[in-house]
Amino acid sequence: MRTICFYFQVHQPFRLKRYKFFDIGNDHYYYNDFENKSIMRKVAEKCYLPTNQTFLDLINEYGDKVKIAYSISGVAIDQFEMYAPKVLESFKKLVKTGCVEILSETYSHSLSALKSREEFERQVKLHRDKVKQVFGVEPQVFRNTELIYADWIGEYVADMGYKAMITEGAKHILGWKSPNYLYCNAINPKLKILLKNFKLSDDIAFRFSNHDWEDFPLTTEKFVSWLNALDPKEEVVNLFMDYETFGEHQWKETGIFDFLKALPNAVFKYSDFTFSTPSDVIKALDPVSAIHVPNPISWADEERDLTAWIGNELQDEAFENLYGLYDKVKKSNDPEIWKDWLYLQTSDHFYYMCTKWFSDGDVHKYFNPYESPYEAFVNYMNILSDFIIRLEEK
Repeated sequence: MRTICFYFQVHQPFRLKRYKFFDIGNDHYYYNDFENKSIMRKVAEKCYLPTNQTFLDLINEYGDKVKIAYSISGVAIDQFEMYAPKVLESFKKLVKTGCVEILSETYSHSLSALKSREEFERQVKLHRDKVKQVFGVEPQVFRNTELIYADWIGEYVADMGYKAMITEGAKHILGWKSPNYLYCNAINPKLKILLKNFKLSDDIAFRFSNHDWEDFPLTTEKFVSWLNALDPKEEVVNLFMDYETFGEHQWKETGIFDFLKALPNAVFKYSDFTFSTPSDVIKALDPVSAIHVPNPISWADEERDLTAWIGNELQDEAFENLYGLYDKVKKSNDPEIWKDWLYLQTSDHFYYMCTKWFSDGDVHKYFNPYESPYEAFVNYMNILSDFIIRLEEK
């Protein structure tokens, strides 16, 4: 078996409004509704709706020969319900084909696995329940926020009953090994691990429209030739990327949709590769070995570590202050407190505080709605100060 596993991350945070010092204690609503609505509708028109239709057309043409997987964060589903119900309906249509797998994750796309196993498991259950309610399926495979993974996180996930987890095929973890095999967790081998092939994934996600790239332009025939050049013993090529690759990061004018529409035909015509969901992969293949990941990895930046979200003084202070409130939050019976607690954990808030301005600086600036990481920090801490006042009152 030689197969391609396509997985897409679908996530939009609830962006925070500009919250001044004098708002603390006076204004308990933290979200920029106008920005959230306008961004969601823009991305829906440019990415979600046309890409979902493209995949639906491909499935209608090729049947179950085309298979894909998504993890859709709970906060993204919440915003689909509020601002873009047509998007949610289009995802439901895809799921009903039987060719699409929905993965589990934390509800608010949070970093809770790094801080509180109890909160991590609570959010995973919330997300699992939401997926079952909306799509009528119960996920069997787990994807942590931004592919964050370590041996002990995998152990948590295995204990929750999941059969597999996906993460980054980081060079410093793999060494001489290839990401194009199925692995297993080092603590609990029952949990299978699928590793992203970051080169082939990033050729589509980041380099597709780069005219300075030596392999520009990327055609489906060229991409399939790279697949054929892999060692014949390698069994699975995991292509993991943001869904916003299509139409948002790579605009329609780049030809990204034409590439996507033509890819299955090129794969079937010029190679012996098939398409599989993560669940298909773990049923068909046996792990070749355990993969040892003592320290957390992610799919972010060149380092493939956690420094996009934690590590500098701003991020660490905000992160520690937030999770220092957990015991008090648990004592609250206020649904608004719990909702804000959930939304304030979204990893994007810490991403905006990143001060890395070297190899990955342009990426961090592009996705940052604030003028600076310091502005993001001050805004977040002002909101957290108000949240603490509310907690104390409760």
